Amino acid sequence: MNYSNISDLLALRVADAPDKTFLISEADGREWGYSAFREAIGKTAGLLVSRGVLKGDVVSLLLPNSAEYVIAYFACWQIGAVAGPVNSLLKAEEIEWVVNNSEAKLMLTSAEWFEKVPERLRTADAFVSFDDVHVAAGECRANMEPPDINADDEAIIIYTSGTTGKPKGCLLTHGNVLANARQIAKWMGFGPQDRLLTVMPLFHMNAVSVTTMAALYAGGSTVVAPKFSASRFWETIEKYQVTSFGSVATMLSILLSEPATGAASIPAFRSLRFAMCGSAPVPPQV
Repeated sequence: MNYSNISDLLALRVADAPDKTFLISEADGREWGYSAFREAIGKTAGLLVSRGVLKGDVVSLLLPNSAEYVIAYFACWQIGAVAGPVNSLLKAEEIEWVVNNSEAKLMLTSAEWFEKVPERLRTADAFVSFDDVHVAAGECRANMEPPDINADDEAIIIYTSGTTGKPKGCLLTHGNVLANARQIAKWMGFGPQDRLLTVMPLFHMNAVSVTTMAALYAGGSTVVAPKFSASRFWETIEKYQVTSFGSVATMLSILLSEPATGAASIPAFRSLRFAMCGSAPVPPQV
């Protein structure tokens, strides 16, 4: 099925299974069903609109891996804004270059990274701390009439690593994001029964496409972890009945070198179907 934009796909999931769990925060156990997820998106989208964000504007996202990060992406997409994920590992001056180069109108961040927010965005209208976003968003309209958004409209501007010069902003449309989600979901055989774990950083397209958008496309669910933790990994797999996760080879090597401890970890393998690995060659022995 072809969708005009990402919000159309979410609307179908809400219509089909409004109470089915879609998003889980591994850090604190909070859960959102498809309908509750869309409501949270609407409130955050209302907040963006109240700050003057319009279709085509870039919103920089400087956030830790969290449910709020996922909500922020979708809030941008609902109003036709372009999500601009920022690598939180960059230095302040590097972040400033990326944000200025993308011509971001507003930044969503959290208190822990306030010192990295570029000076020009430290104003009441251009900076939002997501620590208080749900309080602020409660005053905004959750059911706004979305603008006309089609598959060719831009959804994300994501920057290269900049190893050979200044990072370059790569633009992805709603059609790009949806096509990638469809391809991954079909290649991997994902369905409504699948629950994917996001341990890769959400400022990277791996986490966005492989374990977030592919889960949505399949009608499944996703668990967002703050970061990869070998000591907690199997406990998380078991607790949330994860069926697959995205990784890099180093993560798999660490898991192999630190065997799961305790009998409680054994059932984890009953839900887990396979791991996905990318970004670098995987040694055959791994």
